[in-house]
Amino acid sequence: MHEVAANPWVAFAYLVAGVCFILALRGLSSPASSQRGNRLGMIGMTIAVVTTLVTHVPGVSLCTTEGCSLGRFEVDGIAILEIVAAIGLGAAIGIVTARRIAMTAMPQLVAAFHSLVGLAAVLVGVAAYLNPMAFGIAELVTPMIGQPFATIHTASRIEMALGVAIGAITFSGSVIAFLKLNGNMGGKPILLPARHAINLAILVAIVGLVGLFAQDQAPWAFWTITILSFAIGFLLIVPIGGADMPVVVSMLNSYSGWAAAAMGFTLGNGAMIITGALVGASGAILSYIMCRAMNRSFLSVIAGGFGAASGGEAAGGAGVDRPWKRGSAEDAAFLMSQAEQVVIVPGYGMAVAQAQHALREMADRLKAEGVRVKYAIHPVAGRMPGHMNVLLAEANVPYDEVFELEDINGDFAQTDVAFVIGANDVTNPAAKTDKSSPIYGMPVLDVEKARNVLFIKRSMGGVGYAGVDNELFYRDNTMMLLADAKKMVEEIVKALG
Repeated sequence: MHEVAANPWVAFAYLVAGVCFILALRGLSSPASSQRGNRLGMIGMTIAVVTTLVTHVPGVSLCTTEGCSLGRFEVDGIAILEIVAAIGLGAAIGIVTARRIAMTAMPQLVAAFHSLVGLAAVLVGVAAYLNPMAFGIAELVTPMIGQPFATIHTASRIEMALGVAIGAITFSGSVIAFLKLNGNMGGKPILLPARHAINLAILVAIVGLVGLFAQDQAPWAFWTITILSFAIGFLLIVPIGGADMPVVVSMLNSYSGWAAAAMGFTLGNGAMIITGALVGASGAILSYIMCRAMNRSFLSVIAGGFGAASGGEAAGGAGVDRPWKRGSAEDAAFLMSQAEQVVIVPGYGMAVAQAQHALREMADRLKAEGVRVKYAIHPVAGRMPGHMNVLLAEANVPYDEVFELEDINGDFAQTDVAFVIGANDVTNPAAKTDKSSPIYGMPVLDVEKARNVLFIKRSMGGVGYAGVDNELFYRDNTMMLLADAKKMVEEIVKALG
């Protein structure tokens, strides 16, 4: 299978696909160009899939030893029919899922997709190990005594073992992330005794077994690597608290890319190598950016150190007895209609209530009365990177009104009203003052500096995803609007007339 990569037409097609993927990543870096980025990504993937089909599937070829002819397409056997049927089934499932999935469930959908990429890498690695001759990664050895056997190339053994290990970690880790995001598991860290020692021992064992497998392709080494990798993926994600889920999602995205790249080497597929490396590198960079946004090191997140403090829960329970001020939709409408500038801070509560369209309508009413309206987005607001940006884009909020934390934080001191809709941990002033808080040191939006803060929340009893109470609720300039976010915003719109 490796010899097809030497064909100039195949190399050119994979090069074009790779360029499309690079341009797609560039387009996805901004909401304004995200649609173009998605289209380029789909074009690149189509080129890669078609090229792979016509060069790797038995009986399907555009090229012969005598040259290439783009007009030649022959089918011998049913392999192509089986693959087309599988692609059609997968496409149907993807289309139905994309149409039915709610935006609030997008983070767990992404985690589920990552798990499928990891599982695919494991299955490809297992297939290559069981039948290496079919993958062109082995030589047939005929001993003096006994049956002939296939000896896998040393480089292929390393690629295969790494691909299976990373894929298994991605699969089991993504499953745990999905269960946490979907509410099937609690968002609080599950701290196992001696977890760091156990994780380190398993990782060392995996590395040692990969080295052993490279020297001797023993079946027990291969299967032990696979089993331990499934286990370490579970153990790495279970101790991580809910507040770190955006980092976990981007981290697993990186893992899935590296797993695909490793399998690309095993298959001799340049497109998989390029695509996997791009996804792996971009995911790693995004994870680094997210960790910086939370003032945490990447290693501390992996170790489950964030969100594990015991003081957070206690703070959440004690805060309800403190004095706070309650307001109504009419109070909120009056304050905002008299303001010169309103900064809206969306969070996961807005996503749950599907309030983004009502929020945009409220902003339009305020702008019609001459009020400047801006949106402030924290990098880890929601359950995955860019979650709030996607929701606001869905509601057709102008891109030039949406600002990231570092660009908007200086405006709060000159803001008349900060309107917080479901954003809890990312607005908590305790992150700057309370050293016992599990979110201490995380950069937050300085909403408390606004003259007035309107905070929409279902009730005073709940806490944020990090499990800590929000000091902002009890400030003198904060008015709590206790209701479903969408219902409250719709009532404010009515009060604005």
